[in-house]
Amino acid sequence: MNAIFYVLKHINEQDEAELDKSIPAHFDLAARLAADQFRLGKRVFIYTNGTTDSHVIDEYLWSFEANSFVPHNLQGEGPANGAPVEIGHSTPVGNRKVLINLATNVPDFINRFNQVFDFVPDDQMLKQAARDRYKYLRQMGVNMTTQDIETKSNS
Repeated sequence: MNAIFYVLKHINEQDEAELDKSIPAHFDLAARLAADQFRLGKRVFIYTNGTTDSHVIDEYLWSFEANSFVPHNLQGEGPANGAPVEIGHSTPVGNRKVLINLATNVPDFINRFNQVFDFVPDDQMLKQAARDRYKYLRQMGVNMTTQDIETKSNS
């Protein structure tokens, strides 16, 4: 299994319109990663902390432009086999190999996936939870990499 942790670094930006984003930076990046993985033909599961976060990322994916639409559904909705991108906070049904983790914990079903995308938001509490997830995955023997990402939005 491979895991990439995106370390979000807030940069100061004068453009107030950019800072007024209504979605956390790591949710924005997660949606873009889901779109990229969908275009590569991968089936993706976006794991969240609960119903509220699931609905936030679901609504955000609906807001993408028509030419960058990502077929997705919340767990328990949509077609029998699920859309290419499924969003939820419990064990997914079906065979998906890509996990995008927006939750503060590592899911019990992590071993189902070949590729994991995770985030280190620019928030002290969320950063500590990310360190704990990183340490846990490293102890599991997961092939780990990190990538710094600059962001202008509130995270």
